[in-house]
Amino acid sequence: MKYLILVGDGMGDLPVAELNNRTPLEAADTPFLDALCRQGELFLTHTIPDGYPPGSDVANLSLLGYKPEEYYTGRAPLEAAAMGITLSPEQTAFRCNLVTLAHEPGNQVRMIDYSAGHISSDESHQLITAIEEGCATDTFHFHAGVSYRHILLVEGAYPQMDTVPPHDFTGKDVTTPWSRYRQDPQWAELLDKAQDILTNHPINAARIAAGKNPANGIWLWGEGKLPTMPTLAERFGISGSLISAVDLLKGLGVNAGLSIINVPGATGYLDTNYAGKAQAALDSLRCQDFVFVHVEAPDETGHQGLLREKIQAIEDFDLKIVGPILQGLQASGEDFRLIATMDHHTPLCLRTHTATPVPTILYDSRQTDGGSGLPFSEKSGEAEDQRRHNSVANGELLMEKLLERRTHG
Repeated sequence: MKYLILVGDGMGDLPVAELNNRTPLEAADTPFLDALCRQGELFLTHTIPDGYPPGSDVANLSLLGYKPEEYYTGRAPLEAAAMGITLSPEQTAFRCNLVTLAHEPGNQVRMIDYSAGHISSDESHQLITAIEEGCATDTFHFHAGVSYRHILLVEGAYPQMDTVPPHDFTGKDVTTPWSRYRQDPQWAELLDKAQDILTNHPINAARIAAGKNPANGIWLWGEGKLPTMPTLAERFGISGSLISAVDLLKGLGVNAGLSIINVPGATGYLDTNYAGKAQAALDSLRCQDFVFVHVEAPDETGHQGLLREKIQAIEDFDLKIVGPILQGLQASGEDFRLIATMDHHTPLCLRTHTATPVPTILYDSRQTDGGSGLPFSEKSGEAEDQRRHNSVANGELLMEKLLERRTHG
């Protein structure tokens, strides 16, 4: 038996007037997801425990079968693990976004773009290298990641500050959090130095000349220390792989004991290498029990408030990930159980995540009748929950449901 979890990050949404009060998922053409849904079991999964932020870190930790209440220590340590950074107990990791800020009259600050125009990794690596050369101290060190996503490592004790995710403030005034970040002189000096280096770097001059958003600031958030997690092999006795373009997901995989498959051309956006991801998933299942495939594009387009692009991202997930993987598994003749879902909702009107329970399909190749009979959507998931009261309370129970077993020990 083979096991799969396919995740369209942030696919869930709210009804959109322009779509005749349908959600992007309802409006999208998703024949493979709909077929799985009609033949399989449809239910809601609670990926975000009460009191936890509805981020991809918490939600995907849940989807991998872990209770965030027991294992979550912060987002940045997970991304650091994916980058090969081993945290000592004395170190704290911060996620460091390259962002586009507007400094307006009256000392007001606005978040123009949380991703600096989805800056390329080649450009961002040069910028982070320049910041490390100009700002590194015994306390602070910068490490380059993918696109706008990087890591700041802090040694030992440091001035505390309240951080917020920059994608929650796209196009909004961030004067209040920016002021909080700068209350301590040590943080203020770091932010000012980084801003000066970025503003005067030739890469940003070229981006401005090309009509692109410059990476003119850093934004710190998601801090935490090294987590301690048992592997999926220890908990469930399975071997597996994780496929994603995003360091956060790779870090979750590292800590879960999964093999990380780095697919060339995987970008975390609409231009990602879908075919490579699908083929890598099928290849990995030839020698392993489980694969977790994550696609970031629906979430990114949700944060940007881009309706047509979000529909495209959902359709691409269905056509280029779900379809080829499903067809490849069926051609192999091997039995499999597959979950297709999302980690959280990213409504276009909010441009950030919500903790709404997510519609989830469980398909078993041995049982193709007696399914929900419904297309895959938020509304269908809610209808099935009202009819059958079959929602899953947390990710640990979801993994047990997929594997048809209880945890080891």
